[in-house]
Amino acid sequence: MYTISLENISKKIRSSIIDMSFLGKAPHLGSALSCVDILVALYWNFLQILPQNPHDRLRDRFILSKGHAIAALYAILAHKGFFPLDLLSTFNKNGSSLPEHPSPKCVPGLEAATGSLGHGLSLGIGHALAGKILQESYRVVVLLGDGECNEGTIWEAALFAPSKKLDNLLVFIDYNKWQATDRSEEVLEIAPLQDKWKAFGWNTFEIDGHDYGAISQVFNHFPSSNGKPTAVIAHTIKGKGISFMEDDNNWHYRLPTEEEVIIAKKELGL
Repeated sequence: MYTISLENISKKIRSSIIDMSFLGKAPHLGSALSCVDILVALYWNFLQILPQNPHDRLRDRFILSKGHAIAALYAILAHKGFFPLDLLSTFNKNGSSLPEHPSPKCVPGLEAATGSLGHGLSLGIGHALAGKILQESYRVVVLLGDGECNEGTIWEAALFAPSKKLDNLLVFIDYNKWQATDRSEEVLEIAPLQDKWKAFGWNTFEIDGHDYGAISQVFNHFPSSNGKPTAVIAHTIKGKGISFMEDDNNWHYRLPTEEEVIIAKKELGL
C-alpha cells in the first residue's frame, strides 16, 4: 500500500508538470519528470517541513540545485499544501510568483534561487554547517543533476563536506544520463560516480531512482554513525512516466502539443 500510494501521488505530480509546461510554454519537461519519484519520497516520507510553518528555524532544508526542473518542485509544494494548486496554472507567466527558474522565497517552501548549475551543493553545505555550529537538529537535502557533476564547484564542495563531518547532509544525484545537448558521458565522462563520491569521503548508495523501496532504504541509513555526509547515485530515466518522452532528449526543450497532453494524461490514468 505504501508504494501504491506514492505511485499515485507521482502520477498526479507528473500530470501537473505536463499541464504547467503546456500552459506556461516552458521547456525542461524531461528533466522535471526524471526526479519526480525522488521528490515524492522526500516530501511524503522524509523531510520535516510543515506547510503551515515553512520558515520554522528547525525545519529540514531542501535545495533543488538543477533549478531548470523547478516545475517538479512547484507541483510537489502545491500538492503538499504550501500554496494553492490553482497557482500552478500561472507558471512562467508575466507577473506570476512561479518563474521558470526559481527566485528566493517566491513561494513558501522554496529555500533558494537555483539553476546556475553547480552551486546548489555549496548552498546546502552552508545550511548544514550552520546547523552543526548552532547545534540544531535539522537535516539538509540537495538534489543535483548528473550534468552538474561536470562543474568544479561540485567537487570543491564534495571535498569540504566530509572535512567538516556534515553527517546532516544528504545529496541525491538525478542520474538520467542526459544533458541539454548530448549524453552525459559524451559531454564529459563522469562515471563511475559512486566510486568518485566514496573516494571524496562520503557514504554512498547506488539505487534505482524510481524505486520507492530503494529510496526508503537510504532514509533508513541516514544519518550514519561514522560522521560522513551521504551521496546517492539515483539512476533515473529522463521523461519518466510518459512513454513517448522517456529517454528522448528532445524533451529537454520541446513543448507538448494539446494532443500530446491528452495522450500523456491517458497514460497516467488521469
